[in-house]
Amino acid sequence: MQRVQLEPAYILHGRPFRETSLLLEAFSRDHGRVGIVARGARGSRSRWKNLLQPFRPLLLSWTQRGELATLTAADQVGSPPPAQGQALFCGLYANELLMRALQRSDAHPELFEAYRNLLGELAAQLQPEPVLRVFEKQLLDALGVGLQLESEAESGAPVDAAAWYIYQPERGLIRSRPNSVSEGEGNQRLISGAALLALQDNRVENAHMAELKRLMRRVLRHHLGDKPMVSQSLFQ
Repeated sequence: MQRVQLEPAYILHGRPFRETSLLLEAFSRDHGRVGIVARGARGSRSRWKNLLQPFRPLLLSWTQRGELATLTAADQVGSPPPAQGQALFCGLYANELLMRALQRSDAHPELFEAYRNLLGELAAQLQPEPVLRVFEKQLLDALGVGLQLESEAESGAPVDAAAWYIYQPERGLIRSRPNSVSEGEGNQRLISGAALLALQDNRVENAHMAELKRLMRRVLRHHLGDKPMVSQSLFQ
């Protein structure tokens, strides 16, 4: 039996389980995504009542034998970042991405820190779109399918800020023909070299917002499948 003590974690999702328990999906720093049963957590006298919620920084302890763990302790270690309005929906979207992308028991400490930073930036009421694009990039890096943003796939030539490209997830960056932009050929798939280089540096500027959003949606759909994101439909 595995025993884990005081592991930094966030709740990604929870649902009722049996009469008074919860079935949680937690994202932990050193153990990755973990399925945890919190026995009696919905009971009126539970010490965990109202604690096991998304976005709260927690220290979780559990025992595990088999696929699901059993929660033994939970403590909140800081004030949860205020999540409301657009920031709330963006946080729910990030949680859904992690649920879709991560296998259980596959640790990603750097992605855990990126997620912690994301919640802080959303709580600071920063413009959410740039923050999400950078987090999506960090997620793809953690999965081993990171974007190739610095050079063309076939020639290896450095990306030209003044040029236009098409990103093919299975190949990389393909430089567009000079007249593609004016002809409108594949216009929704085109992305500027300037936007690609900015994203490589974890910068997303207003001028590049729309094209980078289209790019990330195509790439994530390629790797995670075509099933619609519930959080996106809620936001819309």
